[in-house]
Amino acid sequence: MSFDLLLQNGTVVLPWGEVQADIGVRDGHIAAIGKNLGPAAQVFDVANLHVLPGVIDPHVHFRDGGMGGIAGVEDMRSGTLGAVLGGVTCVFDMPNTNPAATDVENLTRKHDYIAGRAYCDVGIYVGANKENIEQLGMMESMPGVCGIKVFAGSSTGNLLVEDDASIERVLRSGRRRVSFHSEDEYRLVERKSRFTCGDPYSSHALWRDPECAFLGTRRVAALARKTGRPVHILHVSTEEEFAYLKDYRALVTTEVLLNHLVQSAPDIYDRLGPYGVMNPPVRDERHRLAAWAAVADGTVDTLASDHAPHSKAAKEKPWPDCASGMTGVQTLLPMMLEQVAQGRLSLLRLVDLMCAGPARVYGAVNKGRIAAGYDADFSIVDLRAARRIEKSWIASQCGWTPFEGVSCTGWPVASVVRGQIVMREGAVEGEPLGRAMSFRS
Repeated sequence: MSFDLLLQNGTVVLPWGEVQADIGVRDGHIAAIGKNLGPAAQVFDVANLHVLPGVIDPHVHFRDGGMGGIAGVEDMRSGTLGAVLGGVTCVFDMPNTNPAATDVENLTRKHDYIAGRAYCDVGIYVGANKENIEQLGMMESMPGVCGIKVFAGSSTGNLLVEDDASIERVLRSGRRRVSFHSEDEYRLVERKSRFTCGDPYSSHALWRDPECAFLGTRRVAALARKTGRPVHILHVSTEEEFAYLKDYRALVTTEVLLNHLVQSAPDIYDRLGPYGVMNPPVRDERHRLAAWAAVADGTVDTLASDHAPHSKAAKEKPWPDCASGMTGVQTLLPMMLEQVAQGRLSLLRLVDLMCAGPARVYGAVNKGRIAAGYDADFSIVDLRAARRIEKSWIASQCGWTPFEGVSCTGWPVASVVRGQIVMREGAVEGEPLGRAMSFRS
C-alpha cells in the first residue's frame, strides 16, 4: 500500500487515547494508522510532536458574504489564513456579513466564493430573520450550511429575532440544531437608558448583566423543550446558565468562548479598554471559574473564538459606541495549549471540545477525529514549544489581538487540510485549497 502523505513517528491523539503511530493518507483521507506503513510520495517526520484531529473553530465572523469582506478589517482569505497559521483547519462563519447570508441567492454566492479564497474548510450559517422563517427548513440543508443562527439579542441589520412567537416559528421550521445568541433583547433595551455615552468601558458588563444572558437562555431552553427542537447556546458566560443547562441536556448543547475562560473583569477593561468589549461581556471571576467547572464536568460541548475583528477606529470610540468583538481564530489553539500546560484540562478534553465536539453538535461529515476513512485534517502541535503571541504574527487585516504579549507553552507546528500541508513552521504553503464542508441534514 502506498500513500500520498505519511506522518511518521508522532504521538497521535485518537478518540480512545494517545498512541505512537504513523498515519498514511491517500486521496485526502486517512487510509491507515499503524507502524511500518508503505511508501509515500511525501513523508513528514513529526517526531516529538502530537498529531491532533484538525481543530474546528465553530464561531467566527470573517465579514465576507462573497463580496470581498471589509477592507482593512477581514475577508475570507485573511480570516482563513489566520486560522491555518493558528492550527485551525475548519471554521464555521457567521451570517452577519454584507450581504447577509439569509436567502438562497446570498448563501449560494457565499458557498461558491469559498473555493480559491479559503485556506481551510468552511461551514456557513444561514441567518434567521422574521422574513425568512418559512424558508429556513429548506436553507438549512443547502450545501455548506452548518446550521441556523438566531440573534435573540444584539443583532446587526435585520437579523434580530427577539420575541417568543417568532423564535418558536424558527424552531418549527426545519429539524437541525439551531444556534442562538441568547441575550434578552427586551432587557437590553430597558436597561440602556441607565447609561450615557462616555461611561467607563466596564459599564458594558453592567448593562449586559448576567440576568440578561440567563433570561435569554431560559427562554430559548423552554422553547426548545416545547417544540422538541435541539438548540445550541452560543458563548454561555454566566454561572447561572451553566447550572441551569444541566437539566436540558436532552435538547440543549453548550458553547463556551476562550475569552470567558482566560479573561475576567475588571482587569480586562483596565488593561484593554475598548479592545476588551464583546458580547456577551467578559465577566468577573465567579463566572470565569464557573465556566472552567462546566468544562470539567462535561456541560460544555464546544469551544470557540467568536473571532470578531473591527478596525482600530471602530474599537477606540467612547462606550457604548465602540464596536463589540475581539479577534481570536489564530490565537485559539495556542491559548488553549497553554491551559493544558497549566493543568487546567487534559489534551484529550481539548480535542473533545475543539474537534469532536463541533463535529458532533453540527453534524460535520468526516471531521473531528483521527480514524480510517475520515478527512486527513490534522493540527500538529509541539507541547513543549514556548512562544509569545506578537501582533506581527497576526494575519487579520485589523492588525490587533487582545492576547498580544501573552506567552504560551504549546504551539501549532503544522496544519494539514485533507492531506495537504497548508502551514508548516509558521509559513503557509501553496494557494488556498479550502472548500465548503458537508453536514448531515
